[in-house]
Amino acid sequence: MYLADRSAPAPEGAKTAPDRGPVRAPAVASTVLALGAVSMITDISSEMVTAVLPLYLIAGLGLSPLGFGALDGVYNGVSALVQLTGGHLADRVRNHKLIAGIGYGLSALCKPLLLFAHSLGPISVILTLERTGKGLRTAPRDALISLSTPPELQGRAFGVHRAMDTTGALLGPLAAFLILSLTVDGYDAVFGVSACVAVLGVVVLMLFVPSGIDPVPTPSAAPPAASAKATSAKATAATARDADRPAPVRLRDALGLLRLPRLRNLAICAVLLGLTTVSDAFVYLLLQRRTGIGDQWFPLMPLGTAAVFLLLAVPAGALADRIGRRTVFLTGHALLLAGYALLLWAPARPALPFLVLALHGMFYAATDGVLPAAVAATVPGELRATGMALVGTGQALARFGCSLAFGAAWTLWGTGPALAAAAAGLLCCAAVAGFVLRPSAPQDTR
Repeated sequence: MYLADRSAPAPEGAKTAPDRGPVRAPAVASTVLALGAVSMITDISSEMVTAVLPLYLIAGLGLSPLGFGALDGVYNGVSALVQLTGGHLADRVRNHKLIAGIGYGLSALCKPLLLFAHSLGPISVILTLERTGKGLRTAPRDALISLSTPPELQGRAFGVHRAMDTTGALLGPLAAFLILSLTVDGYDAVFGVSACVAVLGVVVLMLFVPSGIDPVPTPSAAPPAASAKATSAKATAATARDADRPAPVRLRDALGLLRLPRLRNLAICAVLLGLTTVSDAFVYLLLQRRTGIGDQWFPLMPLGTAAVFLLLAVPAGALADRIGRRTVFLTGHALLLAGYALLLWAPARPALPFLVLALHGMFYAATDGVLPAAVAATVPGELRATGMALVGTGQALARFGCSLAFGAAWTLWGTGPALAAAAAGLLCCAAVAGFVLRPSAPQDTR
């Protein structure tokens, strides 16, 4: 099962109770909710910084669009490279929480350092270290989500997590806006509060996320009468697991995942589409220039994206489980293309910012949780974090290249031609992805 597949609607894993019929397990595991809370708190901290960073660097430090594109690319490229390391380490040491905790802790340590950096060089180093932490935690966190969730509910679980994460993305820019409005040294105040919130996220991770999670098995064919034997078998297996732990995952095993056709197709499509996905910061800068939005309102623009994402993440994930992840995933990129078209050709009316930000949020709702859910369905549990890291790294490196190319095109050609080139590339890459991820033809069994 991957992007082209549909999950089983029947609750085969449901328990039965006497005279009551099937009793369904919780739709979302407690681990998913705990990780969602950690991500929400951490995202409040991160988005407080992200919301003011483009304006701070360009208007405050005088950075050119090309320079900002290079920094934004490095900002995401470092995270991509480290993500692969984090995923492999988590699978190798069999402790996803440990590696995720190191990543969250490193990011939290970097936030207060921004208070002492007032030039491009130190800020670049700090942001690189902060992205290193993000890269370390992303794949282990997503692996924990998928390992604690039945296959037929992966889209919903990732949708719930992304919705909680996006709540932080919604509150972070709002907090930054309020701090900038109420304080004299606005940027330093934003960085200081962000550091305190980041520490809280690490504390929640340590207290409420379990350390060890076994993969949720696919529904078995064992009859209900065998439940007593199954319970005894689980106890025996637990004892045997302590005495005979599986061998550590080797790097060769991790790289061998790319021999899986479905995972390879997902990675190729993620890279192609990432090459033509303009970064959020550039979208907001383009929207500001297109509509003349004042600098004081700039930190609020991510709120539009986050609000729509928050509302639609869970429904989009559930829809992907029901009708197929390929359809929802490609629809999301079509919505992004429509947003680019509005930025290029729509009149600068008051409704334009709302329409563009709505389409931007719908794009994330239809893609951000659907892709890892599809990856989880193609990778065995013992290599889950590595498989997610492979696809995530390819996508993030592609977006790194897009940031560099778009910044250069903006500097050389201007905003209109640069965005038109990105839109044309997105259209072509989406067409290729639609072909590569098409459902496999049923085999003739005659």
